[in-house]
This record gives sequence, structure tokens and C-alpha cells, in this order.
Amino acid sequence: MRFPMLIAAAALAGIAVPVAAHHGWSSYDESKPVTLNGSFAELSWGNPHGAAKMRWKGKLWDVILAPTSRMEARGLSRAEVEPGKRLRLTGYVRRDGTPEMRVERVMIGEKTVELR
Repeated sequence: MRFPMLIAAAALAGIAVPVAAHHGWSSYDESKPVTLNGSFAELSWGNPHGAAKMRWKGKLWDVILAPTSRMEARGLSRAEVEPGKRLRLTGYVRRDGTPEMRVERVMIGEKTVELR
């Protein structure tokens, strides 16, 4: 009887670890939207969401994007945000001072893409 319970507990623990490792949105200050101009230094176009790095305020910031399927469905392609391409981002920074921004909106020229 104990062996099946041990197997079930191990299986549940394996599922819970990746979920716990993902950040929640409550760690970002949504009362103070920030808009900045620039280009990405690095870009990761993958799951569970896109991510990039961008220089801002003298630091290299982590930029959290939406899932790639959502960005593509809303008309944003990887080619438009490749490192070196000029863009504007509006989003929220972390409350704890970690150099990380959650992006809500990407603007390229006259084009605006809402990510959330």
C-alpha cells in the first residue's frame, strides 16, 4: 500500500516544481507603467514565453514577453524584434528592484501590439 502512495507523491512533486519556478505577475508594479525606446541586446523566442535583454538605466534588464504563439497571432514576428531593431516597450518593472520588466505593449514604427 505504501509503494503506490510513494509513486503518486513523486509524480506530483515532479509536476509542481516547474510551476513553482515560474514567476507570478504580482511581483511587478502595475501602478507605474514605464515606456522606453531602444533595441534588444538578446532575444529568446520560445516557451513558456519570449524573453529578451535590453540596456536601460545603465543595467542589462531582463524583458519578459508574451508566449510566442500569442505574439504571432497578434501580428508580432520575431524578425520585427530581433536584436538591433528599434522599438518602444511599455510595461512594468519588478517591485523588488530586480532589473526585470514585464512588457504589455510593443510599438514598432506606427504598429502597436498588445501582449496581454
